[in-house]
Amino acid sequence: MENTDDTKTAAGHGFGTAPVFLAAISTILGAILFLRFGFAVGHVGLLGAVAIVLIGHAITIPTGLAVAEIATNLKVEGGGEYYIVSRSFGTTVGGAIGISLYFSQAVSVAFYLIAFAEAFRPLFPIIEASAGFTPDVRLISVPAAILLIILMIKKGANIGVSALWTVVGILAVALGVFFLGSPTANAPMEVPLLARIEDPHEFFLVFAIIFPAFTGMTAGVGLSGDLKNPRRSIPLGTMAATVVGLVVYLAIIVKLATSASPEELAGDQFVMSKIALWGPIIPIGLAAATISSAIGSILVAPRTLQALAGDKLLPVGSWNALLAEGRGKQNEPVNATVITSVIVLAFVSLGSVDFVAQIISMFFMITYGTLCLISFLEHFAGNPSYRPTFRTRWYFSLLGAVASFVMMFQMNAGYAALAAIAMVLIYVGLKRTRAGERDLSAVLKGVLFQLTRQLQVTIQKGEAEVDMNSWRPSFIAISRHSLKRVSTFDLLRWISHWHGFGTYIHYTEGKLTIESSKQAAQIQKRLISQSQASRASVYVDTIISSDFKTAVEQIVQIPGVSGMDNNSILFEFDREHPEDMGDIIESSRSAAIVGYNVCVLRTSDRHFGYRRSIHVWLTEGDLRNAALMIILAYIIAGHDDWYGCEIKLFAAYKEENIERQVKKLSHFVTEGRIPISIKNVHRLQISEMDSLNSVVAKHSEGADLIVAGLSLKKMIRDKGKFLSSFSGDQDILFVRAGEDILIAPDEDKTERLSEMEREKSEGGPESGDESSRESNDEWSPAKP
Repeated sequence: MENTDDTKTAAGHGFGTAPVFLAAISTILGAILFLRFGFAVGHVGLLGAVAIVLIGHAITIPTGLAVAEIATNLKVEGGGEYYIVSRSFGTTVGGAIGISLYFSQAVSVAFYLIAFAEAFRPLFPIIEASAGFTPDVRLISVPAAILLIILMIKKGANIGVSALWTVVGILAVALGVFFLGSPTANAPMEVPLLARIEDPHEFFLVFAIIFPAFTGMTAGVGLSGDLKNPRRSIPLGTMAATVVGLVVYLAIIVKLATSASPEELAGDQFVMSKIALWGPIIPIGLAAATISSAIGSILVAPRTLQALAGDKLLPVGSWNALLAEGRGKQNEPVNATVITSVIVLAFVSLGSVDFVAQIISMFFMITYGTLCLISFLEHFAGNPSYRPTFRTRWYFSLLGAVASFVMMFQMNAGYAALAAIAMVLIYVGLKRTRAGERDLSAVLKGVLFQLTRQLQVTIQKGEAEVDMNSWRPSFIAISRHSLKRVSTFDLLRWISHWHGFGTYIHYTEGKLTIESSKQAAQIQKRLISQSQASRASVYVDTIISSDFKTAVEQIVQIPGVSGMDNNSILFEFDREHPEDMGDIIESSRSAAIVGYNVCVLRTSDRHFGYRRSIHVWLTEGDLRNAALMIILAYIIAGHDDWYGCEIKLFAAYKEENIERQVKKLSHFVTEGRIPISIKNVHRLQISEMDSLNSVVAKHSEGADLIVAGLSLKKMIRDKGKFLSSFSGDQDILFVRAGEDILIAPDEDKTERLSEMEREKSEGGPESGDESSRESNDEWSPAKP
């Protein structure tokens, strides 16, 4: 994001701050003020009308602050609010907001022209009496729209800004004459705080009709491409107009409430004429205000469309080229004005002020709410490249976003839902066509960074012991064969799909150089594409190191990227090519030192077969491993790729231990709420002459994945021969628990340790430092 001082734009008229203020204030003090403020006071009372004004400004002031702040963060050119947002947060986010904003601006032109025609309603009785027919406001609004369109195409922005000075002067006189006026004969004697008509409209319906009055504060932002110094003029002009408008609104509400009865206020849209010192000045002021607002909106809307087309955000390429084209040195958006004119004429033909007002309200609500939300997220993300010279507070943006979305659904839940869906669809469509550009994920990434940072610091300060009853897998998988084999990646994505977190690291052997770093980056991109294609919830990375063991030692000492410490590591070797075994043995020892759970996947050409059955083999030495083996089987079977999978437990024990161990397994399954049928817990009585290889081959020939225990000590002693000894074609996951994982809620570590001591005394697994962890030590391949 650019943060340079700009004093001139490449094209435009070089206006100062005054046009920004004039465009905003002439729109703020416009049609709704003259036609519907009395209506609002009559239906919701003085306090209700004040509440409407304050709630409306709770939305528009944060929006104005957000726009003003963003405008000082970058060089501002043509396109107004759209340009400001898109250059700060990317054209995907900016486009979604900009398209909604454009329609709200275009419909606003029609609204102001209908209101302009209403200014002539006092003449309708005279016309009816003399001409013999009842006039329709469209007889005035449609020709007025055509004349305004021709004027804008012929003269452009110069005539519009020149007219603003005259209009604001008329407004000032009209309001002055109104405040000097006297109450009507039916005016209340005291200040009527709650007085209103019988059977009034609902508060939120009145709010929806009144809300367009508050949207004018950003009218001057659309002139950004025609300003000499937009970074100064936009904040100053916008906020000055907003404050002046708020004060005038509140004063007019009090004047209306104390000068006429609720019935007069609600029933006569020109009640201000009865109160004013000279009545005709109100229709004159209304006509001036509405035509100026229409001019302001028709100046802004085509420029927004031109900027959208300039960024190629429209669905057809030829449309972009046509509408982005401007006329002359000032780059007047003539083609965009013609398209805007079609929308204007369509809505002008409706002829209803209240109906069009509600449509405008919904368009502006979704636009302002989204803009405030993005501004809040940018504040929270703490992006160092976001350096505006004018700063607001994050809670103002949050207030604006919440107020916008809440009021949208209060006004009309159905229309609000449609508006929200439309905004999301526009964003998704733009995201698909503009892959690689900055989008909402860049903002959310900063937010998640802040959340994760705070979470990690808080967890570390708390020093809370991990509850092993609520253990979650946080796996690291490391492989040098990432581009040839996908089994390890698939297993990791199954494990981390919902219950945990997975980090997949591609290992490259060698020295860290510029060239090797570039190659690693290319591999990472391929892995990210692979992750996206498989919808994996896996974080991918690469590491370059002189040897595999050193890479693992570095990895297991760094904190996890998920906000929780890593607790498990996954290695792999191929059944036909076990040459990686030496690296796995040395690296497993390093991982065990820091308390990691170690898993080794023996891959095969079957690639997990049909993914319909998982066999878990538990032996004498698997007391500590058992919980982890069963939990991993349960997690894997829960993935959609394993839909309908059946888990079978095989308890292979000596005759004297089998009853006790099977009973314990049944307790694991029932109390741990593992979805394994008791009928699938198989007991196998074995002798010392049996080999695990032969037993597994006999009972698990049809399994798609076998889960077996792993003894680190045995693997070191026999150099991995036990892992390579299985003759079947199945993929086998060997598991060694480095943590005391509890699978059942009432399981007790003390009870488990006692069980281990008893096994040692009965000649169970090998004694020594690793005795409580070892599995399969009593097993050895059958001797010839």
